[in-house]
Amino acid sequence: MRATALAGALQVLLPNPAAARLTQMELARVAVAPPPDARAPLDLAFTEAEGERAVTLAAVAGGRPVLLLPVDYTCGNVCDPMLSLSAAALEATGLVAGRDYGFVLVGLDPRDDAAAARRMLAADLGAAPSPVRPRALVGTAAAVETLTRALGYGYVPDPGTDSIAHPAAAILLTPEGRVARILSPLALNGRDLRLALVEAGEGRTGSLGDRLALLCYGFDAARGIYTPLVRRILAVAGVATVLGIGLLVLLLARAGRVRRA
Repeated sequence: MRATALAGALQVLLPNPAAARLTQMELARVAVAPPPDARAPLDLAFTEAEGERAVTLAAVAGGRPVLLLPVDYTCGNVCDPMLSLSAAALEATGLVAGRDYGFVLVGLDPRDDAAAARRMLAADLGAAPSPVRPRALVGTAAAVETLTRALGYGYVPDPGTDSIAHPAAAILLTPEGRVARILSPLALNGRDLRLALVEAGEGRTGSLGDRLALLCYGFDAARGIYTPLVRRILAVAGVATVLGIGLLVLLLARAGRVRRA
């Protein structure tokens, strides 16, 4: 009886692998492949989440190299660790935010407003001021499309799950807005990131190499299974849930015996 109840509870609490919604052809468009001499249009207008004021990319960059992180502000998959790990790596560089570099988020979903961006910042970095707190931008569909197209950043909305399949990538820009490097925010370290920022600040660009195709999409939609990263996260969450339910069952059983006594 207890085993049946436990199984039923797990079915409710643990997410089920979703059926494939995006096709393999659609997912093939989800990658970062900057064209030669790719450059961000610095005159693009956005709204900054903090203060909800209009800004341009040029104003946000301020003549500094910029670590640009395209994100989905309501994402429940990899965007959160992308943000927190990027902030930790930037702090480990020993460089000063706002003086030596800029840290900028751009929302991919134009339906997400400034409040959604602020909620993500508070959830991942806390409400207190931080030396590496990014400047979070929201923009119109046209502005987001212009920026991502210029950078060769391909993403595909999935209306069926109200999510966006997009590369888990950070784009390092020179002060002039040229793409210097494509980085994985899930594998950044302070030493390498410091070197990349210094080189980008000098206008130097590295080899862009192959397309970066690590997805932030929760599960591999082509196969209908969870990606390894999310699968590990869910495994930990599943173990914690099982232990919690088991403890609750034991406490209820003990309470029942006490009442009968």
